[in-house]
Amino acid sequence: MSTPVAADRAGGDITLASADAARRVSLRYFNIFRLVMAAVFAVFGRSMGLGDSAPVMFVVVAVGYLLAVLAMGFPDVSRRFGFDRVVTLQMVVDIIALTLLMHASNGVNGGLPTLLMVLLAGGGLVGQGQWVLFYAALATVAVLTENGIRALGAGQATDFFVAGMVCIGFFGVALMARLLARRALVNELLARTRGADLAKQQAINERIIEDMPDGVIVLDPRQCVSQANPQAARLLGSPLNDGAPLAQAAPELAAALAGGTGGDESRLFHPEGGKAVRFRVVIPSEAGGDTLIYLQDMAQIQAQAQQIKLAALGRLTAGIAHEIRNPLTAVSHAAELLREEKRAESQARLTRIINDNAQRIEQLVRDVLSLGRRDRAHPEALVLASFVREFLDEFTLHGETEKAQIAVDVPAALTLAFDRAHLHQILWNLLGNARRYASAGPGAIRVWAQAADGRTEVHVCDDGPGIAASHLGQLFEPFFTTHAKGTGLGLYIARELAEANRAHLTLVEGEGGAHFCLSGMSEP
Repeated sequence: MSTPVAADRAGGDITLASADAARRVSLRYFNIFRLVMAAVFAVFGRSMGLGDSAPVMFVVVAVGYLLAVLAMGFPDVSRRFGFDRVVTLQMVVDIIALTLLMHASNGVNGGLPTLLMVLLAGGGLVGQGQWVLFYAALATVAVLTENGIRALGAGQATDFFVAGMVCIGFFGVALMARLLARRALVNELLARTRGADLAKQQAINERIIEDMPDGVIVLDPRQCVSQANPQAARLLGSPLNDGAPLAQAAPELAAALAGGTGGDESRLFHPEGGKAVRFRVVIPSEAGGDTLIYLQDMAQIQAQAQQIKLAALGRLTAGIAHEIRNPLTAVSHAAELLREEKRAESQARLTRIINDNAQRIEQLVRDVLSLGRRDRAHPEALVLASFVREFLDEFTLHGETEKAQIAVDVPAALTLAFDRAHLHQILWNLLGNARRYASAGPGAIRVWAQAADGRTEVHVCDDGPGIAASHLGQLFEPFFTTHAKGTGLGLYIARELAEANRAHLTLVEGEGGAHFCLSGMSEP
């Protein structure tokens, strides 16, 4: 495994190699431009009106320049003498040759200074460091020297102003070319680095997708397979080749997709001759119209759920054994004392102990049986107002004072998709706890319902002391209770029954007494 230092060093070597390769490519194209320009001077220079001041000198310099460009343009030259040395030598030859050609022609008044600026721009692109300023300074000295010699002869004084402007242009072009080259190089290196990182990340993602226990299929806008992992092919029982229409590769899945209602809700389908598969469709907004499908083996999901149920059953069984042992011990002890006791008062007290503990065991058994019925939910659209009214008639059998303790505010048209028996038991547990801790005054317990975000919420709130902060984490755990005669299964069963009806039972934290909210669908 490589160390970070070695990795950084390797990354630096790759960066330098990439930069050197980019400069060599730029020099290759620059040499082609030099060769074409030198050939034009040697062949067509005189016919273009150049070299009128010294025709022989112009031809000799043009031919020599062409030969020098040919000699220094071979790749072996840069490998033998060094890249930077060859670039510097070529720039010196270019500046001297064009200055001599300019002297043989019309000086700075011709078009040759413009070509010299182009060469300085090229030198700035392939050169490095402060050598670019050296090229501009050398061109400036050469042009000013040529203009001085011409002025000492038959030149005009105004040529110095033109020459000065040209020399300023040399430095400006050289610096701008160098800055642009450096920026282009940085952008290129950044793009290559990010490309390498992206390639690594893509390789890791592909490996993760291939090793996923779930199947993954990516469909293009034409409903053809764009990408699929091996697990998807195993679950569907057919190969998923790239570009194959889904209707041909997996017709059952295509039919299930066509018959869906959209969204990312999980649905089931049965491949021909295969196991039941659950699939979920996701359409990412950044995927450009592609569709993402997740496939899960229902047998594996059911096996995992069974393991969770068995583990929960083990914990529940241990808790039940512990909870039953205490009242049974009390019953056994009271029965032994009852056989020996002759006094009527003591017999009545022992009999009451036996009855209380027997009722406690009966309540525990009833609660456990309620847990067994959680999977047999039959939701229906219950009209909450009438249901709550009938429930309270049964819950408050001890007179008007008990009815006045509960204030109800439920809209007449509000409905809740719930199993009738399950909702009855949940409200019985919640209102039983509220009555145990609330005051006896009118409206001490409030029951109200409201519609929120397409769901129906039923709230139960009391004016009691509330729930201690230390008990919040254990509130819905089985066998947790703060009441001496409680079984600790009331809220646990209420939450389990709520989940069986695709609802949620939560504690609304705040000041005052306990506040519970049951949120479920309004329609089944």
